[in-house]
Amino acid sequence: MPRTRKPKLAVWKFASCDGCQLSLLDCEDDLLAVASEVDIANFPEASRAVVRGPYDLSLVEGSITTPHDAARIQQVRRVSKVLVTIGACATAGGIQALRNFQDVNEFVSIVYATPAYINTLDHSTPIADHVHVDFELRGCPINKFQLVEVISAFLQGRKPNTPSHSVCMECKQRGTVCVMVAHRTPCLGPVTHAGCGALCPAYNRGCYGCYGPQEMPNTSALSAWWQQLGATEADIVRTFRGFNAYAEPFRQESDAHDAK
Repeated sequence: MPRTRKPKLAVWKFASCDGCQLSLLDCEDDLLAVASEVDIANFPEASRAVVRGPYDLSLVEGSITTPHDAARIQQVRRVSKVLVTIGACATAGGIQALRNFQDVNEFVSIVYATPAYINTLDHSTPIADHVHVDFELRGCPINKFQLVEVISAFLQGRKPNTPSHSVCMECKQRGTVCVMVAHRTPCLGPVTHAGCGALCPAYNRGCYGCYGPQEMPNTSALSAWWQQLGATEADIVRTFRGFNAYAEPFRQESDAHDAK
């Protein structure tokens, strides 16, 4: 009988730090198991070898920040049967989306000796603003075990089983005392998607929102609670404008307090 062709996997980079791609390489033994089931056809971070598309599964890291990338993501979508975005840059615009709240031309004039050479967009935007995305995996960086789950789900033809609850649930699971209750420390945990294992609260620090907003987050109620803890309007704006500043729930909440 003829051998069944392995699905082709491609990994693409746009504006990002490569941290989410490194999370894939960090899977180690799990990655070897994945590699035995797929043909890693295009992954410049791991190999110079490139197999021509179309691709069964594309993992996309990074946001769209230049006209060139805005055109390139359209081509990636055309050659990809399934497209999954990985990380805060690809799902929410990333830390570089802080430009969206200011005049990017002013930044360019300050940073670059010859601003005329820079061809960039006014906004850093997530991949879903440009093409259809089949699944979004959040995190800065992503959770490598969640990534393996997403790839495994694709291979098995099912929906990925990733948590929808907040970081607060992870605090409870590991027995971490709530930093807001015990120490009056502002924390984004109640409105942030799980995935990090409540790393920061475990060290008595408030959550930074690395995994972006959870489903239906009540950001206004959280801000009101912070104000009772002594947070100023500027504190609230600065806290919501982090790795996922341009994710809609976080952006709306920061804008609401920035206008006051």
